[in-house]
Amino acid sequence: MLLIDSDFLAYKAAQACEEGIDFGNDVIVAQSNFSNVLKIFELELKKVTKAMMEDEFILYFSSPQNFRKEIYHGYKGHRLKRKPLGYRRLVNYCEKTYNFVCRKGLEADDSIGIDATNFPEYETIIVSPDKDMRQIPGVLWNMTDDVEEITKEQGDDWHLIQSLSGDPTDGYPGCPGIGIKRATDLLKKNPDNKWAAICKAFKERGLSDDDALLNARLAKILQHPDYDYDREEPILWTPVLQ
Repeated sequence: MLLIDSDFLAYKAAQACEEGIDFGNDVIVAQSNFSNVLKIFELELKKVTKAMMEDEFILYFSSPQNFRKEIYHGYKGHRLKRKPLGYRRLVNYCEKTYNFVCRKGLEADDSIGIDATNFPEYETIIVSPDKDMRQIPGVLWNMTDDVEEITKEQGDDWHLIQSLSGDPTDGYPGCPGIGIKRATDLLKKNPDNKWAAICKAFKERGLSDDDALLNARLAKILQHPDYDYDREEPILWTPVLQ
């Protein structure tokens, strides 16, 4: 079963089909042909299933609401607000046509992480170009390289690395002056007390344990059981103190 991050495929298809008509006098009107949007999307979907030699799949989409924006208003605040023409219609089409998952308040990454870890008895492959998905134990294909099997320890470490290094694409800062390489080295030097080492790094730069925790919660891709199905809300990450 392929668990496909479909935000990327849908955005790519819709963006490719959007055209601007310049009427002059600073008037530009955007237009799109939905038939072409759908054609490109299904072609990209076919490429994925063919590459993985698997016809069974679930399409995952992000909710318009996002719990991370509630705990940090700057999250993805720099991104373009408007989706390409045809994007919303394509999402509605996928909901009616395919196996489809979109959970209120969650990004597609979170829903994939929850399902991939909630049903370990099923053989699944996560399909996503997002580096965040390296947090999820299991098999991952980033649509470019060979498939990669990620252990739980590797996934947990990648979460902590991202907590330190931040993510300018998603708009959370991490720990100033620490990139992926320095974050990786810090964890290697403190294998028995990783969270304490992270908090120390934040404090050395004039920040607090709360700053470290906020970045860790923003970076964390949800897994089972990080989601309360009854309340339909995430359970925020809390470190296991050693």
